[in-house]
Amino acid sequence: MSEVRPQISGVIQRRLFIEGALVRAGQPLYQIDPSLYRASVNEAQANVAIARANAEATRLRADRLKPLADIEAVSRQEYTDAAAAARQAAATVQLGQAQLETARINLGFTRVPAPISGRIGRSMLTQGALVTANQTEPLAVIEQLDPIFVDIQQSSAQLLALRRSLGREGVTAAEAVVRLKLEDGSDYGPTGVIQFSEVIVDPATGTVTLRARFPNPQQLLLPGMFVRASFAQAINTRAFLVPQSGLTRDPRGQARVLVVSRDGKVVEKTVRADLTQGSYWVVTDGLAPGDRVIVQGTANLRPGQAVVVVPADTPQRVAPRRPAGGAAKRD
Repeated sequence: MSEVRPQISGVIQRRLFIEGALVRAGQPLYQIDPSLYRASVNEAQANVAIARANAEATRLRADRLKPLADIEAVSRQEYTDAAAAARQAAATVQLGQAQLETARINLGFTRVPAPISGRIGRSMLTQGALVTANQTEPLAVIEQLDPIFVDIQQSSAQLLALRRSLGREGVTAAEAVVRLKLEDGSDYGPTGVIQFSEVIVDPATGTVTLRARFPNPQQLLLPGMFVRASFAQAINTRAFLVPQSGLTRDPRGQARVLVVSRDGKVVEKTVRADLTQGSYWVVTDGLAPGDRVIVQGTANLRPGQAVVVVPADTPQRVAPRRPAGGAAKRD
């Protein structure tokens, strides 16, 4: 977002854009009355011409006095004063040229350009309004909608846990591809990437801001809109996803699972499961590759009990009911 502001004072003569249209960087948006600034340029040009004429005269006088001073036809002090006056006149020319350049820059500021490309909103001031270089109200606001930035808030506790986990074996950083859900619950098609993360924590909310960049060709994302972002910050290659039905907790909150040993006996294991992902618990400690977790019928099982292993997705066979025996009797 960029606020269009004047850099000089004056009266707006014309508005050169259509409100709500797309504008390009450098495109003229307003024309401020240039009369006074054009006059300043003319005055500066005249001052430069006067300074150059004076500089030429003082230089010629110093050049004439130099051979006379060498033969002592004139005093050495007179020549020194003439040479100093010539150098001073040359400096006056440079000063006049700088003032002329400043006047030309101010004249150029009478056409207010667009600082960035984007969609411009309504004009805050109309033709005939007086604007000043230090005014607080912008002339207009330009929003750049494609690409667009999405600011994501993450708690400092989660960020701290992530950085600690990245130092452990088996946890690697993931490519930060961000996906969005819009306010109506639908998915936003294009994906974004994380540009940077703030280096300070907001003391009011305890969060760190991450900024993601998204393409927005159809301009579905608008400034001020609330969206839900999801992305993988790290991948734990040693974690397991256990269905929630296969994990229980004791009165102290300790997570436990029942697994089947190699000899077909039930074994209880204490695991660590601090996070969920969909309908699964993310178990980061306590399980090993090849463990067979029991996810059904756990209420009636005890450690050491022999069981028959059946995959969880095996369809159950239900026998048809038999009709009750005996013949019907008449009254």
